[in-house]
Amino acid sequence: MCDLMWSDPEEVIIGWGISPRGAGYIFGKDKVDEFNQKNNLKLIARAHQLVMEGYKEMFNKQLVTVWSAPNYCYRCGNIAAILELDEHLETNYKTFEAAPQESRGVPAKKPAPEYFL
Repeated sequence: MCDLMWSDPEEVIIGWGISPRGAGYIFGKDKVDEFNQKNNLKLIARAHQLVMEGYKEMFNKQLVTVWSAPNYCYRCGNIAAILELDEHLETNYKTFEAAPQESRGVPAKKPAPEYFL
């Protein structure tokens, strides 16, 4: 389960592969099918990977990545999303943009970590 949650889904792979990001793995639809079937699940919801549209459904809506940090690191330009599930477990996504700069104040000046450069 840990590998599935911390690794990245990939449309064009079968099984597991090495992540091009240099850490972790990538996995395909077959692994999501297998995990959901063995665990009697319909949806894997994850939030470990930047998604420019705020959320991304994959593999016949069996997996969704939800990213809730708009304009990540003040420079990615992405929108963000929140996943809502109703009493019937139907999904509803609320997307939002970063607050305007003038309403946020000035963030403290800290050097960017090297892994973002």
